[in-house]
Amino acid sequence: MGVMPILWIVWGGVAIILLVLLGYRGTLTRYEEDQIFLDDAGHNQAEQQHEILAKVHRIDPYVRATIAVVCLISVGIIGMYIWGAMKNLS
Repeated sequence: MGVMPILWIVWGGVAIILLVLLGYRGTLTRYEEDQIFLDDAGHNQAEQQHEILAKVHRIDPYVRATIAVVCLISVGIIGMYIWGAMKNLS
């Protein structure tokens, strides 16, 4: 088995992980309000918003790292194809 199928399998696995993380983050922020008018009765809503933001901030480093890995593997795959094309042109 060559290097390219392994790179494609790894890329696909990491891309699936990225999609799952983005989907999870999307479900968390679905109920987040853009603007909240807080009074004494809105204390519960404020706590819920803080919990949502805490979860989103906890996931963000993993999302960024996964995006970086997908980009690096993509550059590697493109580089391998360009390298192969350059070798065939010579």
